[in-house]
Amino acid sequence: MELSPALRARGLSRRGFLRATAALGAAGLAGGCSATAAPPGATKVTIWSWLTGMDKYVAAFNGAQRDVFVELRVIAAGLSGGYAQQTNAIRAHNAPDVLHVEYQGLPQILLTGGLRDLTADMADLESQYSPAAWRGVRPDGRTWGVPMDLAPMVFYYRKDLFDQHGIALPRTWDEFRAAAAAVKQVDPQARICSFPLNDGSFFAGMSWQAGDPWWTAQGDTWAVDIAGEGTLRTGSFWQSMISENLVAGVVHGTQDWIAGMHDGKLWGLLGASWSVGTLGRSIPKDTGRWAVATMPTWNGKPSNGVQGGTAFGISAESEVPEAAMTFLRWLSTNPDVPKIGSTFTTPFPAHLPNRAIARQAYKGGYFIGDPVYDVLDEAAKRVPDWTWGPNALRLFSTISDSFGPVRGGGTTLPDALKKIQQSAVADMRAKGLSVREGKSA
Repeated sequence: MELSPALRARGLSRRGFLRATAALGAAGLAGGCSATAAPPGATKVTIWSWLTGMDKYVAAFNGAQRDVFVELRVIAAGLSGGYAQQTNAIRAHNAPDVLHVEYQGLPQILLTGGLRDLTADMADLESQYSPAAWRGVRPDGRTWGVPMDLAPMVFYYRKDLFDQHGIALPRTWDEFRAAAAAVKQVDPQARICSFPLNDGSFFAGMSWQAGDPWWTAQGDTWAVDIAGEGTLRTGSFWQSMISENLVAGVVHGTQDWIAGMHDGKLWGLLGASWSVGTLGRSIPKDTGRWAVATMPTWNGKPSNGVQGGTAFGISAESEVPEAAMTFLRWLSTNPDVPKIGSTFTTPFPAHLPNRAIARQAYKGGYFIGDPVYDVLDEAAKRVPDWTWGPNALRLFSTISDSFGPVRGGGTTLPDALKKIQQSAVADMRAKGLSVREGKSA
C-alpha cells in the first residue's frame, strides 16, 4: 500500500504519518467545519459503525485536516445485524476499511480471517490503555483492534431510600442478600434490583467478576469452562435470590423498568459505566437520589466485571491501512474526542489520558455520594483477566434461551449453565476448532 500523492509530497514516513494525524490539536478541531467531500489528493477511508455519535467524531476528524477523509456508513447494532453484515462483507471481499467490533465480538470476526494484525502499529500505545481494554483487543497475544472505551460494572443505588431506612450499602454478596431482604421488608412491592434472564452479556459480566474465565486460548486450543466453579457460584447465588423472590425480573431499559426505578420499586441497578448516561436520560427527575459504588464482592476480594465496550479493527483487505490507522489512533487517543463525546453521552475512554479529560468534561449533579469517575476508575482497576471466545455472541443467545424457564421453575441457573457449557463446546467443535473442557492448564 502506498500513501497518497499529497502525503508523499510532504515527505512523511509511515510512522510519522500515523502519529502526525493522531496528534491533531484541539484548536484545529474547535475551528474546523465538517467536510462533506474528500479534499483533492486525500486518502479515503470507509468505516461501518453503530456507535452513537460516530458522525460527530468523523465530522471533527475530516474538518481538522486534509490528508485522510473518512466516509461513515451507519449499520445496525452488532447483535441486531451489524456483525452479520460485516462478516458477510468480509466473505464477499468487500468489507470497509474499518470494522466496528466490541471486545466480545472481536474473536468471532477474527475467526473469519478478515482483520489486519495491528501489533506493530499499536505497540507504542500499550501503556496508555486500561489493562482490561488492552487485553480485550489481544485475545491471542497479538493486537487486532484499537480500543475505544471500557464498560466496568458497578452498583447504582437509591441512596436516599437506603439512608432513609437505615440499610447499609452492601459491600459483599452476603450483605447484598441481607439488604435485598431488608428492602422487601420495608416495601413488599419493592426489590433491590432486577436480574434480567434475557441478557447473556449481563450474566457474562456478573460471572466475569467471579474471576473464572469461560474461555482461555492455549496455542491452537481453546479451554472452555462456562460451568466452572466461579460461574456456578454466581448462578447458585442468583438462583437463590430468584427462588426467594428477592429480585425482580423486569427487563432493563423497558418502560416498566424505568417506572420501577423512578417510583422506588427498584432500589438499584447492577449496570455498566454507560448506565451513568442511561439513568440521566431515562429518569431525569431523579437528580440527587442515586449514588454509585463498586460491585459487592465475593468474600471481600475486590473485583468488578465488564459489560460491553467498543473497539475498531482494520480489514485485512483494506488498501489504505495506514490511513485507517491514522483515523483510529486519533479516535482512540485525541484529547478532543472525549470532549465531543461529553456533549451527548458520558464517555469512559479506554485511553487513560482521555479518561482524565472525560472526567473534567463531566458536568455531574445527578448522582450524590462518591464522585462517579472515582468509582468507575476503581472498578476498572478491579477487572480480572478474561478472554472472549470465538462463539461469545452466539452464546449470549444460548444463555437467554436456556435461562428463560428459570423464573417459572422449569430449570435452575446451575443446571442451565451445565447445558450451556455442552452447547458451547459442541458449537466450537462443529466450527473445526480444537477444544478442551475445563480450566486452562
